[in-house]
Amino acid sequence: MKKIIINSKVLIAALLVVVAIFGCKEEFLDPEPLSFYTPDNALNDADGMFALLSAAHRRMRAEWYGDGAPIITENIFSEVAIEGTTDKSGPAQDLNLLIVPDANLNSANTNRIGWFWREWYKNIKLANTVITRLDDAEYESEADRSAVLGTAYFHRAYAYYRLTQQFGDVPLLLQELTTPKLDFVSTARETILGKMRDDLNLAETWVPENVASGEISRGAVLHLLTKINLALTDFDAAIVSAGKVIDGGTYALMTDRFGVDKDDPTKNVIWDLHRPENKSINSEAILLSVSRLEFEGNGSASKTSAMRQAVPLWWRFINTPDGFNGMTDNPNAEIPHVLSYGRGIGRNRGVPYSTQDVWKDPNDLRHAQGNWVDMEDITYNAPSLQDNGSTYYNKNLELKNADGVVLCSDTIRNWYGWPQYKLFIPDPTASKPSGGHSDWYIFRLAETYLLRAEAYFWKGDLANAAADINMIRNRAGAGDVVAGDVTIATILDERVRELYYEEPRNTELTRMAFIFAITGKTAYNGKTYNMNDFHLNNFWYDRIIETTNFYNKGVFTIHGDEYTMSPYHSLYPVPASAINANTQGVINQNLGYPGSENNIPPATNLPEEGS
Repeated sequence: MKKIIINSKVLIAALLVVVAIFGCKEEFLDPEPLSFYTPDNALNDADGMFALLSAAHRRMRAEWYGDGAPIITENIFSEVAIEGTTDKSGPAQDLNLLIVPDANLNSANTNRIGWFWREWYKNIKLANTVITRLDDAEYESEADRSAVLGTAYFHRAYAYYRLTQQFGDVPLLLQELTTPKLDFVSTARETILGKMRDDLNLAETWVPENVASGEISRGAVLHLLTKINLALTDFDAAIVSAGKVIDGGTYALMTDRFGVDKDDPTKNVIWDLHRPENKSINSEAILLSVSRLEFEGNGSASKTSAMRQAVPLWWRFINTPDGFNGMTDNPNAEIPHVLSYGRGIGRNRGVPYSTQDVWKDPNDLRHAQGNWVDMEDITYNAPSLQDNGSTYYNKNLELKNADGVVLCSDTIRNWYGWPQYKLFIPDPTASKPSGGHSDWYIFRLAETYLLRAEAYFWKGDLANAAADINMIRNRAGAGDVVAGDVTIATILDERVRELYYEEPRNTELTRMAFIFAITGKTAYNGKTYNMNDFHLNNFWYDRIIETTNFYNKGVFTIHGDEYTMSPYHSLYPVPASAINANTQGVINQNLGYPGSENNIPPATNLPEEGS
C-alpha cells in the first residue's frame, strides 16, 4: 500500500519560490499575458525546481475543488450532466447564446472555460521555467536532474493535452519567456501532441516509479502518454504504454475490502475505494490530488464541495402528496439528511443517461443501495409534518401524487440520482456540509484499463477490448460484456459508471470525436466524420444529442432559458482577451465562434526548445 509522505522542505521551498516568482501582482491573474518574469535565485537546486513544479501540481488539482469547480464545466459540455442552476440566466445552458469568446468565461456562476485557458498556460510557464533553467541548478546526481526534467515535461504535456482537446490549435511555448511577447500564433494540434509524446517517452525513463502520494510517478507519465498516443491515433503505442502501467507490478485494482470502513458489512470495496482516508493507501491510485484539513485549513477553495455541486437541491421545494412542505436541511432535525447528503444545489445535474440508462446490471455495486441514492430513497424529514398531522413523515419521497401532479417545483434541479459513494465527503468544519477536504483521483488504474480497451477497440481487437472492460465490471460485481457487442458507446458507458466526476469528460469525448474524424472510421450510429467540417459535424455533438434529452429539444429552465448547443461547441472558444492582447500575431479562434474569420493556417513547425 502506498503511504503519504510529506516533504516539508519542498513545501516550504514551494512557497518561497512562488512568492519570489509571482509576488503579489494582480496582473498575473489575468489570462492575456503569456509571458512573465522570474528572479535569478530560488531555482538553484532540485528542491527549488520541484517546489516550482509543486505549484503546477497544485493548480492542476484545483479542477476538482471549490464552488463551481472547473470539473463541472467538463461534465456539462458532455453527455453526462447539464448545468442545473435553473433560477437565473447566465449558467451554461443556452450555449448558442452564452458561449462566445467575449462572455464571462471564468465564474462559478457561468462556466470555467477561461479557467482552463488561464491555468494551463500558467502551468506551461512554470514547466518552461524549470526546463529553460535546468542547468542553472546544482544536483546531487544525474538521476535528480533527469527526474526534475521529466516531471517538468509531464506538467507541460498534461497542460497541452488538455488544451488541444479543449481548444484545438493553440500557441505552443517551449521555453521561458523573459521579455514581453505579443506575436503568438496557433500551432497545429497534431504538432503539439507529437512534441508532448516525444517528451513523455523521455520522461518515462527519468521519472521514478515509487514517489510520495500526490507526486508525479512513472505510472502517471505512462498514463498520460497513453492518452496522447490515442489522440495521435497511434493505437499500438497506446496499448504498449497502458500495458506498462497495468502489468508493471506497481499498481493493481482493489478487489478486497480495505481502509476505514472495511469491517462495516453494509459497505463494499467500491465504497472503500472512494473514502477520503483510503485514496492514498491503495494500489489503484496512479496520480492523486492531496487535500487534507490538517494541510489546507478551512479554506473553501481547497474543499471538494462535491455534495454542494453535484447533489440535487433535495432540501427545498418538495411537497408531500398531502400538500405539505416535506423537507428540511436543519442538521439538528430528528432526521438530519443534510449530514448524509450535504446541502446540494444541483449545479452539476446528472442526466438520465448517466443516472438511469447505463445502470442495467442489478448486481453492479456502483449502483447498489447505499452506494447510490435515488430521490425515492430519501424520506420526508420536515419536523412540521408531525405538527400538521401528515402521515408522510419519514416515508419515502414520491415524485407525483395520486392525480399525477409533480410534487417538486423543479424536476431539473430537485430530482435525480447520484453516486453517494463518490460524492459523500464529510466536513467536520460545517454544520451543513457541502463536501469537505479529500484527496481526489486524477489518474486511476481503472481508467488505464479503459484506455487500453479503447486502443484495442480502435484496432478492431474486440476480444481484448472486452477483457479489459470486464476487469472493471467484474470488480464492481457486474457481468461480462461480449466482445462482439463492444463499440465506443460500450467504453463511454463504462467510463461514466466508473469515472463520473473524476474524468474530464468533455476532454475525453472530444478526443474520441477527433479520432473518428481523423481515421474516418464508422461510428456505431452509422456515420463517418472528417476534419474538414469538424465544427459542423462531429461525434461529440451526435453523442450528446443522442443520449441527452435536454439540448435542442425545447427544454426550458424555470427561469425561461432554453438548453441549446451546436456542433462547434465541441471546442471551447478561445477567450477574446487572449486574442485581443496578442497585437502582433494571430491566435486562431475556433470555427463557429465570432472572430474565426481572422484565422490563418496554424504553424506546423516547433519553436525553439528551452533546454
